[in-house]
Parts: sequence; structure tokens; C-alpha cells
Amino acid sequence: MRKKLNADIHLEYLEKSTANLRGRQSVRATFKLTERSIDALSILACQLGIKQKSLFDQLVDDNEALRLIAREFENFGRAGQRVAKTYVISRRTLENLERVANRYNTPRDALVEFSIERILPLIKQEKEKHGKRKIILQDLQKFFKEGAEMLKKTEMALGDDDPVFQEMLKMMRHVNGCREEVGSVVEKGNRIENF
Repeated sequence: MRKKLNADIHLEYLEKSTANLRGRQSVRATFKLTERSIDALSILACQLGIKQKSLFDQLVDDNEALRLIAREFENFGRAGQRVAKTYVISRRTLENLERVANRYNTPRDALVEFSIERILPLIKQEKEKHGKRKIILQDLQKFFKEGAEMLKKTEMALGDDDPVFQEMLKMMRHVNGCREEVGSVVEKGNRIENF
């Protein structure tokens, strides 16, 4: 009896695990969205350093938000021309989206677009941060230039084999690496300026 009970529990666990894995499986789905929505999703994923699939799944996998959007749905056709765009999303997200669309008789494209609209305040915040990052990068460039001048003076005063010069050289290499990384972050974020 105990062996049968353990086998049943084990089988039930495997079925749940299999269903969970199947739900995470990636599928392709095409939606007709405005250019603004497509850009918003792309820009925010880039700014946050996450995959569009993860962001998309996060936005559209929220049942309660989808229900609220579906209930408030009215003006989908007015926002301008839409473009077909294919995304990779999880099977569970697609099933959830279709279930809510059918239940509330709402186009799934509308649910997706209005879900994306919810991230616009995040884009505004990221845009403000981007402006601050650019100022910090300018300060960092100035700091690096001053440090390079100090390093040159130290080399002239003490020579390149002096331990103080060697420590300052290590520091400047580290500062240069940091400056390049910050520059890379700022460059990646430049797309947000025109949104």
C-alpha cells in the first residue's frame, strides 16, 4: 500500500513538473501593435538589461491586469497604424492571453498593447536616469583626464619603476575600465532619448 502511495505521489509530482516545464516552453506569437509599443518594449528591455521575452512574459502573465484591461477596453482601433511583430513568449503566457481575450471578447493585440502601455512610466524614469548617467560619464571623463595628468607628473618625478607610480598606474587602469563600462551603458541607453 505504501509503495502504491509513493508511486502515486511521484507520478503526480512528475505530471506537475512536466506541465510547469511545458508552460515555460518558448513559442512564437505575432501581434499587431503600434510602432510606439514595439519601441517601448524593445527600449525598456535594453535599458534594464533583460530579454524581451522575460519582459513580455512579465507584462502579459498578470491575470488581474489583463482582466482590468479587457474590462476597460474600448478605443483600440484609434491609436494609429499597427505593424505585425512576432515575439518569443512562454506557452503559459500565450495561453493566459488567449483565455482572457476569449473570456472578455477582447482582441489579444489590444491586451498586449495596453499591457505595454503600463511600462511607459518606467521608460520615463529610465530616461531621467539616462540623463543623469550622461552627466556622471562627463564627470568621470574629467576625473580620468586629471588622473592621467597626475600619473604623468608622478612618472616624471619618480620614474616608472617607483612603487607609488605602479600603484597609481593600477588605479588608472581600473578607472579606465570603469569609464569604458559606464560609457557602454550610456551608449546603450541613447535609444531612449528619442522615445
